[in-house]
Amino acid sequence: MSISAETALNPGVLAHAEPSTSQIVDVLEEDIVFGYLHPRERLVEDDICSRFNVTRHVVRQALSELDNMGLIERRKNVGAFVKAYTDKEVIDLYVVRDILEGNAAQQIAFPVAPDRLQGLIAVQCQHDEAAETGNMRAAFRANISFHQTLFALTDNPILCATIDDFARRAHVVRFLSMADARFLQKARDDHWKMINALQNQDRDFLVSTCRSHLIPSRDAYLEQYRRRSQFK
Repeated sequence: MSISAETALNPGVLAHAEPSTSQIVDVLEEDIVFGYLHPRERLVEDDICSRFNVTRHVVRQALSELDNMGLIERRKNVGAFVKAYTDKEVIDLYVVRDILEGNAAQQIAFPVAPDRLQGLIAVQCQHDEAAETGNMRAAFRANISFHQTLFALTDNPILCATIDDFARRAHVVRFLSMADARFLQKARDDHWKMINALQNQDRDFLVSTCRSHLIPSRDAYLEQYRRRSQFK
């Protein structure tokens, strides 16, 4: 069962007359995550200027940020395109994510301070509410906040920044799972399992849940990639 684009989000023009570069980056990032912009799709500067009512200079700044985030690739004298991964690149990316996030789960000191645990629970409640009301953009942002809050429990800012970087690079991979209600429900269930593992000080369960949490989006992308390759 898929969440329709109409009920999930509206990718239209921002309400602001002159949105900032960061606001444009956020919207285009979400468009990539939710599949409005597909891998290998060209991002036309004139179209983006018209959509957001901004100058070409602002658009180029936004594209530069998206390039730095690993979401697009810019080709000289050709233009900017949504990043597309081969199956091996996806596997390699998720091997690194597995190492990083599994290791982070190992580093969280038990017991977790009650106020920090309550902070994580509050973020997940926001994620649940956004999902249940069909606000997929808010659910996407709450999901990011959940993982940032979880891994902040390591008290290792360098590790957290590296996890964030590789998670962003996987946005292009996640567009298939983000639009499917089944994947969203599993993600929510996994988050509560992680919270329960923290409450019960169950290290092995926390690590295994963090690692298995990565698999659905990876496998959904690989399945589509291989299916598409059969018809080339």
